[in-house]
Amino acid sequence: MYAVIKTGGKQYKVTTGDVVKVEKLAAEEGKEVVFNEVLALDSTVGTPLVDGASVKATVLKQAKDAKVIIFKKKRRQNYRRKNGHRQQITLVKITDICGK
Repeated sequence: MYAVIKTGGKQYKVTTGDVVKVEKLAAEEGKEVVFNEVLALDSTVGTPLVDGASVKATVLKQAKDAKVIIFKKKRRQNYRRKNGHRQQITLVKITDICGK
């Protein structure tokens, strides 16, 4: 059984036991979070959400993602800008998929 959930402006296809890297959630490590925005559940596609469906997950870790380097350059103009960014992420383990 799989579900497509929406969190942090992104969509994730998850099954029970998956470890997913999502945008930072306001939850402590070891706590349970519930994703209520379920877009699809197996062959059932919501309009826009599946009624009564939810996905439960446990927060494993709050961390930072790998660094992304942003480098801008305009040739022959002596213009160079280097910048970096590390996104805050939350690792969650899917424990249960509930649906009708």
